[in-house]
Amino acid sequence: MTANRIRQLTICVLAAVFTCAVQAQDAYPEKPVRLIVGFPPGSQADTVARLLSQKLGEAIGKPVTVDNATGAAGNIAADRLAKSPADGYTLGVLGEVQVVVNPYLYKLAFDPASAFAPIAEVAAYPNLLVVGQGMPATHLRDIVAMAKARPGELTFASGGSGSSPHMAAELFKSTAGLDIRHIPYKGVVLAVPDVLSGRVTMMFSPIGIALPSVKAGKLKALAVTSPKRSAVLPEVPTVAESGYPGYEYTGWYGLFAPAGTPGAIIRRLHAQTTAALQDRDVRTKLVDLGMEPTGTSPEQFASAIRTSLPKQAKLIAESGMKPD
Repeated sequence: MTANRIRQLTICVLAAVFTCAVQAQDAYPEKPVRLIVGFPPGSQADTVARLLSQKLGEAIGKPVTVDNATGAAGNIAADRLAKSPADGYTLGVLGEVQVVVNPYLYKLAFDPASAFAPIAEVAAYPNLLVVGQGMPATHLRDIVAMAKARPGELTFASGGSGSSPHMAAELFKSTAGLDIRHIPYKGVVLAVPDVLSGRVTMMFSPIGIALPSVKAGKLKALAVTSPKRSAVLPEVPTVAESGYPGYEYTGWYGLFAPAGTPGAIIRRLHAQTTAALQDRDVRTKLVDLGMEPTGTSPEQFASAIRTSLPKQAKLIAESGMKPD
């Protein structure tokens, strides 16, 4: 067989393989899609996943089922997603903690920086600094003054080491130069009674979790951690407005596929995700929970993750943070 004939056969084989791959992607999806989420039903992450699964299912014409793979600070879900086939039939709703924080707190069997293909950031949310009504503080500066006068005595609650509220609090401690003790709980919701009673001085909480108690007059909201005020609590200033310009900690949830998922599938899922986020019902439900629908492109999302990783590594190292 001549070299020219070998080249011709090679080109034919490659063309056939490429054609089959294109046809497979054009046919996607041919079966139900699984959407992994690392937190239990009723959690913020689960709510985002279920809103998204319903709209994606309608768009692709196949069921999109939510799989709650809970435990280990979301690492079980992230591990399952990382090890799933890269064919578009297993996706995951992951939060910033699973992707840019946990790599520096846990020994993981995968590298979140390379194990996932970002599809879109779905929603961003601030944390809200709250205190009980019995606490003599009405402004962030009051808490700062109390902490500086009594170093090491004030406490703050979080949903566990490395959680979004914990990261927001540690960043504020570093920014303001404060010594405040961390009291971790197995979820922010479990911390609320102790903040209400004053047993714990304060708490940074995802805004959707603290909002009912703030609206009921049981908790006082002092500041939000986002760069702009929240639409659901527009009267509450940001941390930056309250004397700490440049401070920002915004949590997020995003849609991911395993690394290596074909680009055509990623693009299709991104288009359907952004369309879902334009739905009035979806937007209303997210905003009511204190979240902002986003829908960034895969490239923008990947860039934001790369930027965040060294910042989180630095904050964890400087705070001496350890897993619970």
